[in-house]
Amino acid sequence: MPTIFICDDEAEILRYLDKLLQASGYLVETFSRGADLLKRLNSGGPVICDIVLQDVRMPDVDGLLVLKQLHNRKPDLPVIIMTGHGTINDAVQAIREGAYDYITKPFPKEKLLGVLERVLDHRRLASENLQLRKELQRGGSSRAETMVFKSARFREVYDLTLQVAASDANIMILGESGTGKELIAGTIHGNSPRAGRPFVSLNCAALSDTLLESQLFGHVRGAFTGAIINQKGLVEEADGGTLFLDEIGDVSPAVQAKLLRVIQEKDFIAVGSTRSKKVDVRFVAATNKDLQCEVAEGRFREDLYYRLNVITIELPPLRERREDIEPLALHFLKIYTARMKKELRGIDGDALQTMLQYDWPGNVRELENVIERAVILARTDTITPALLPIGANRERPAAAQELAPLVALEEIERRHIEAVLARTGFHKSRSAEILGISRKTLDRKIAEYGLS
Repeated sequence: MPTIFICDDEAEILRYLDKLLQASGYLVETFSRGADLLKRLNSGGPVICDIVLQDVRMPDVDGLLVLKQLHNRKPDLPVIIMTGHGTINDAVQAIREGAYDYITKPFPKEKLLGVLERVLDHRRLASENLQLRKELQRGGSSRAETMVFKSARFREVYDLTLQVAASDANIMILGESGTGKELIAGTIHGNSPRAGRPFVSLNCAALSDTLLESQLFGHVRGAFTGAIINQKGLVEEADGGTLFLDEIGDVSPAVQAKLLRVIQEKDFIAVGSTRSKKVDVRFVAATNKDLQCEVAEGRFREDLYYRLNVITIELPPLRERREDIEPLALHFLKIYTARMKKELRGIDGDALQTMLQYDWPGNVRELENVIERAVILARTDTITPALLPIGANRERPAAAQELAPLVALEEIERRHIEAVLARTGFHKSRSAEILGISRKTLDRKIAEYGLS
């Protein structure tokens, strides 16, 4: 649970916020004096605090002075200032001093909870960036995967991948969702002269335009609300290496223009800055959209399309290379039996026949999810058709549905969330959007139901 420290000299406000935030799933510590808050944060032992919610006017220590000391000692800790209508100027000054945001009393609980959730989303992205930088410092992508195939159709794709990897040309990878576009991009990087440099991957469809621009190009402190420190972007992180942009067809025209500049001029400007930086990046882009149609409709820049599409690699869907279903299924079976410490001999003939006859609309990603689910549910040493939610097992006749055991609403919710997570490859932001709930609520449900 996220932890919030609240500092206000009004005992009634402290009681109200303590009760409200604990009921909303937060851990809360309250302080009536600024000196007590500073003492708690500066104590020798480990202190877990995700957000500070602080009044701008306190009797013992000036709120702005508390803010300055917090920012100097813990620059990554977001502080939200609470202010009355008569102290708006103090709130503006607090933003200049490094506060994440301010909120004016009296405020509706929905507004406060919305601000807190926005802060936590920002911290999550910052944490993911930090993890990415650590992976890059170790020398490349954390997704070291193996190419598994048997079909002549995919052999042609693989041979072309190795052939173009040796060049420095930008590559466009086309194919349906789940066909393995990121795996191909990683193979291109791993077999290129840039193999010893960073491989950076970003799903462009998972972020809003503002967040996408900041993630790609970085930002300077004060560029926008919540920009409390300078932040490097992924273009800079990928300098000397490869930047893989998945779902490039979903990028806005403004970001398209900036990407074109990086490709043409080999430089970029961070959000909120006026200084350009030089970079050397190879671009590999992927999409499941018809980009030629997007260009014709004016939704995608023609000049950027040709800059990215120097060489095209088109991935066939799994239903067009059925020879690969069995080796892929056995490959995933080996991975998940080892991961879950279970002993399964293999897949029985009827289950394999069911998989071979199924069209796999989710492609290789769906096959992996099906095998993972089967390993979890298996009670014998073999994968049987009953464990596969595909083919005849996917839709049950009405009569069978009427005879199905009645279950609690909570169990129906758990199964639905599990199914959505499986179909999105456990992509939490996309799953939350499909389910119509916040990312924070989804994280709570995952923990509550023990999903993984």
